[in-house]
Amino acid sequence: MGRLAAFLYGTVAYVVFFLTFLYAVGFVGNVAVPKSIDSGAGGFSLAALVIDAVLLGLFAIQHSVMARPWFKRAWTRLVPEPVERSTYVLLASLCLILLFWQWRPMTAVVWDVHNSTGRSILQLLIWAGWLTVLASTFMVNHFDLFGLRQVTHFLRRVPYQPVGFVTPMLYRFVRHPIYLGFLIAFWATPTMTQGHLLFAIATTAYILLAIQFEEHDLISFFGDAYRQYKQHTPMLVPFSKR
Repeated sequence: MGRLAAFLYGTVAYVVFFLTFLYAVGFVGNVAVPKSIDSGAGGFSLAALVIDAVLLGLFAIQHSVMARPWFKRAWTRLVPEPVERSTYVLLASLCLILLFWQWRPMTAVVWDVHNSTGRSILQLLIWAGWLTVLASTFMVNHFDLFGLRQVTHFLRRVPYQPVGFVTPMLYRFVRHPIYLGFLIAFWATPTMTQGHLLFAIATTAYILLAIQFEEHDLISFFGDAYRQYKQHTPMLVPFSKR
């Protein structure tokens, strides 16, 4: 793949990701998008449960398997290494777009906060969660995480060096602030429906499982440095026991 083509491919993948991220904010929060997690009428049904579970599972499998080192080693025999991360990001975005498109709402209410102060607090928490997600990516290296740094270095003929082990800002308080932000955004809703609850439970289970795989890889990469970090820094809840 030519350098300019790789750069353009990576740029398109990043734009698709960022638009998908913005849509996800509206999808989960039921705001400003044509189809959200609770849009339309739909009660509980086995068909809806199965379809939604498959959509969530497809994203989880893609997002986790393609991030493993053994898969990357095999994958880069087919996909040029400079665009490997961009391809991962693009496929993850496409899985989410499929989920948004095919999601079956189950709108029976599990809980509904009527107190105006309580609703306002939960809505602020939703935005705080999404802001935590986005800000945490910039604390490490946003453009490396989503593939733009790799294709930019390739275009400029600059040798690519992976980002080293760093623990800035929020990473001093929890090991996985990105995941923490997602959990806050997914659970802090004033009105929880059956469909939203399925989404929250499934993504929480995936996050807790994905952390185990990620930390195994991080220990392999960084050795004692990450072991010490893990020993002294909580996983998701600040100031909790390690």
